[in-house]
Amino acid sequence: MIPLLWLVAGVLLIAVELISGTLVLLMLGVASLVAAGASALGAPLGLDVAVFGLSAALLVLLARPPLLRRIHGSREDGSANAGPTALLGALAEVVEPITPADAGTVRIGGALWTARALHEGAELATGDPVVVVDIRGATAVVTAEVAGPAHPSRPPLQGEG
Repeated sequence: MIPLLWLVAGVLLIAVELISGTLVLLMLGVASLVAAGASALGAPLGLDVAVFGLSAALLVLLARPPLLRRIHGSREDGSANAGPTALLGALAEVVEPITPADAGTVRIGGALWTARALHEGAELATGDPVVVVDIRGATAVVTAEVAGPAHPSRPPLQGEG
């Protein structure tokens, strides 16, 4: 009966983790499943509680931090660098000219995006290198690449500097 209680507690903790997203309840749920296993193997009540406590502490202290880094990347604010925000600062190439009156098209990392110039009146010709400064819906806002150190949009090929 006790292993079943540990099992139910573990499953409930893992299910609630889907809502919280902090990974703490996931670690506690896994620790409950470990305690259920210990209890099923015949550990007395005090020992399975100790197994739960030890495994929970180890998981929270040792497993959770690398998982959070893996999920959130190395950004300082802890947020994931995904979706359109991952494109900010990326180099792009104008594929169809961008004029003050009309949006054009740019290639960002192999994908084609509708694009508008950041500065009113700016005209960007086909082949011009640009930098993505904002994403507004499905439109990239770009500006002409500023002179300075090169920021390649792809890793250099062998022999390139």
